[in-house]
Amino acid sequence: MSQHSRSTSIRTSTRHLLVACLWGCLIGGSSVLRADEWDVLPAAPDNPPATRLYKWMQGQAGVLFNQRRQAIAALKTPDDVQKRQQKLRQQFIDALGGFPERTPLNPQVTGKIEHDDYRIEKVIYESRPQHHVTACLYLPTGAGPFPGVIMPCGHSANGKAAEAYQRACILMAKNGIAVLCYDPIGQGERVQLLDPQGKPVISGSTSEHTMIGIGTLLVGSSCATYRIWDGMRSLDYLASRPEIDPQRLGCTGNSGGGTLTSYLMALDERIAAAAPSCYITTLEKLFATIGPQDAEQNIPGQVAFGLEHADYVTLRAPRPTLICVGTQDYFNIDGAWTTYREAKLIYGILGHAERVDLFEFNDPHGFSLPRRQAAMRWMRRWLLKQDDAPVETDFPVHTDQQLQCTRTGQVLQDFQGVSAFDFTRIRAEELDRQRAAHPLKGAELQAAVRQLIHIPADVPAARLTPQGTIRREGYVIHKELYETEEGIQLPTLRLVPEVSKPEAVIVYLHYLGKRTEIDGELERLVKAGRTILAVDVRGIGELSTGPAKGWSEAFGPDVREAFLGMHINRPLLGQRVYDVLSVVKQQTTASPQTGIELIATGALGPVAQHAAVLDASIKTVTLRDSLESWSVVAKKGVSQGQLGNVVPGVLRVYDLPDLKPMAQSM
Repeated sequence: MSQHSRSTSIRTSTRHLLVACLWGCLIGGSSVLRADEWDVLPAAPDNPPATRLYKWMQGQAGVLFNQRRQAIAALKTPDDVQKRQQKLRQQFIDALGGFPERTPLNPQVTGKIEHDDYRIEKVIYESRPQHHVTACLYLPTGAGPFPGVIMPCGHSANGKAAEAYQRACILMAKNGIAVLCYDPIGQGERVQLLDPQGKPVISGSTSEHTMIGIGTLLVGSSCATYRIWDGMRSLDYLASRPEIDPQRLGCTGNSGGGTLTSYLMALDERIAAAAPSCYITTLEKLFATIGPQDAEQNIPGQVAFGLEHADYVTLRAPRPTLICVGTQDYFNIDGAWTTYREAKLIYGILGHAERVDLFEFNDPHGFSLPRRQAAMRWMRRWLLKQDDAPVETDFPVHTDQQLQCTRTGQVLQDFQGVSAFDFTRIRAEELDRQRAAHPLKGAELQAAVRQLIHIPADVPAARLTPQGTIRREGYVIHKELYETEEGIQLPTLRLVPEVSKPEAVIVYLHYLGKRTEIDGELERLVKAGRTILAVDVRGIGELSTGPAKGWSEAFGPDVREAFLGMHINRPLLGQRVYDVLSVVKQQTTASPQTGIELIATGALGPVAQHAAVLDASIKTVTLRDSLESWSVVAKKGVSQGQLGNVVPGVLRVYDLPDLKPMAQSM
């Protein structure tokens, strides 16, 4: 930007960084220091560094939850409730990025299974062009028309063929209700990424969902958007069947299917009766117990705009809803009762408190027999107008192969169709063209960056607290704490040479933490006369949540923090940019500076790029082993450790390469 008289360059090095003695002994001069002697944070057994960031974000979410409680308490009349329903439903849809247009379903029946008191049709239809859904339609005997229920599956590897879902479907069909049970993406016959041998590239449905989620978030959509649209189109197909009465439709599902039931019942007004199972609690209790789950269960900005689990129920009020829960479920039972009490009050305001209820059984997570029976009886009450209590008897179920709709067992092998990864790639390519045609520059780009990563116009200078010194041959290391926000303290090592050169202070951001290059590049730079500030921004180094393992190996060790940050409208990348800006401001206001140079490695490269765009005192940025482009991540589909740098909707506005010319022009 012309108003800044500086020359900034971004240099990217591709050399592989050697991690020097990260957890071993660190040697300085003639002294030998243990690794923990580089720690800066004061000991706090009741507040370990690994949990500090998550707890801090819980506190931020708590403020928003309290604001929501006040809004709910202010609802007094049916008009109050209806206005909130309209506003919140639109905010929900906007957060999902909206839905595509309805296109031909092109349905086909690929097989039938006949039984004395019900029959199954194996069907395939397209929720989007060439995006195939596999499903089993369970039909009662007789001519109908029957009430129809869709059943989205939980995270079973075999999708619709899982025994619990078969039993729930058969139970309803035996009791006069048709059910369409369909495979979610990533499960059953709908794995979205196959190797040449036809095997899943990504192990586990929640992992595939979250990998899909990374790309969809970048292009302004969500994994939940795909899942919800599949459900809506499944309802379209069910309602189109001549055996089904389209005025008597319902939805029930368990676990991940309970999630989808909750979404669908809130957004699709055709669902007359609903019974989500083993999902409903409160987000507040969820965050305090098992934490955020896979991508489809995290809606961008959800906590910030006030969408709680209770709203899934009350957005559909006063249509009948049964909340099915397990006393021993890992979805917190106290949260479920909190949601139920709120829903009961809202339904009461609308004059129909009897249309919402809660069924609890003292067992663990799962679509167990008591909850299957409860869901079936609820559907009979409201869709068949028969308030009775049939029971589930023993009956045989089918093998996976018997319920298989495709020839090979996978739609992508049978039809060579379009996967969720493909749709994201196509959208990323469209956005590339749009940005190229209308690139943002200068102040306009700065404003867009601030808005998307939620950085205020004025970031205050960090408060510095000295924590001691370590003397080495030719330089001194000062341990320092920088408080960038109330409750956020960044451990930092300042390396000061005996003879300093009048050059910009180096702020050093290493993705493994401040101590990583203490005996490598940092010592080389300080002995060359440079002053260095090696900073652990939140969630990094001494503040790390721990080594990546299990699920986090694919997505990064800060999966929970990344999702929670999106919930409160403060992406983790933006929080770290805030830290850098606050530290830089402290440096430039505490004493005269010739400027700041940033060096950043790995996952902190995008953080440094954003900071340089927003602060003119940052003269130079050097990136090493850093992400080059979000668009590449979205188009490739499979990435490693990228969730922490995701900014929802960013590719609709800019990509990382767009920040380089911006910085160079300042």
